[in-house]
Amino acid sequence: MPINNGSFRLISVCLLALPVAMAAGQSTPSSGPIDLAQRQVTSYLSKLADLHCTESVTQEKLAGNGHVEASERAKYDYLIMMDGNGDDFQLNESRIESSASKRKPLPMLVTNGAATVLLVFHPYYRDSFNFTIASDEMVDGKAATPVHFAHIAGRRTPAALALRGREYPLELEGTAWIDRQSGEVVKVDASLLHDMSDVGLRSMHILVDYKPAHLGNNAASMTLPAMAVVDVTTPLQHWRNTHVFGDYKSFSTDAEQDPNVKVHAQNVPAGNDTTAAVVTADPKEKP
Repeated sequence: MPINNGSFRLISVCLLALPVAMAAGQSTPSSGPIDLAQRQVTSYLSKLADLHCTESVTQEKLAGNGHVEASERAKYDYLIMMDGNGDDFQLNESRIESSASKRKPLPMLVTNGAATVLLVFHPYYRDSFNFTIASDEMVDGKAATPVHFAHIAGRRTPAALALRGREYPLELEGTAWIDRQSGEVVKVDASLLHDMSDVGLRSMHILVDYKPAHLGNNAASMTLPAMAVVDVTTPLQHWRNTHVFGDYKSFSTDAEQDPNVKVHAQNVPAGNDTTAAVVTADPKEKP
């Protein structure tokens, strides 16, 4: 299905009804890097609700020669909200623009959710990918094991293209570098497994760096997203967004939502309750 717009939105949506039992009932732990990464990603998700950070975003529209044609910058308060019980849990990403942000009203690519690409190792998605382990490499001075992943056709994926009320799964391939000792994902380089020009998405490339973050208040440090670069091309446009995450803080609160207070959250496309990231097309420009 062709589209009429070069403007795409990569957004994070809900992980709904994701059975906790799948995480708890994972295969017997082993020393393999994929098993280590699975346990670390599951633990990572359980701690996200206690974190808050600042996200700085640089949005760029690129000309045919690769030069920046237009750009703008924004800053957001970023947090993850979780809720659940013994049968399921819910994960929502919230990005609220800082009052200090000053942006021009330009038709730019809006992206978020790129750092969730490490969910390929989560028990819910792991069986949807083929993995190939390569020889260790050094990443930031530490030994890391490169693991190549490639989506298996017809199985669930943590990303989808939402277009005019429909969702098209995004089949991803790439490499994740896993710390040999801790099992933490320290870097991911991912792209589309197949060209999707038939629906207007020519290419998508995601590069994410995860680094130790000091959370303050004597809290233990965690390896968290530090920077994510999303590069998207359509038949008409070329976009590149750079997300920088910092000023992480740890907190833990129990609160009830006041029905008179409106929370500005991301739009969540209907129809796929287990999608972690979505590329959404908004048809405004004509070819």
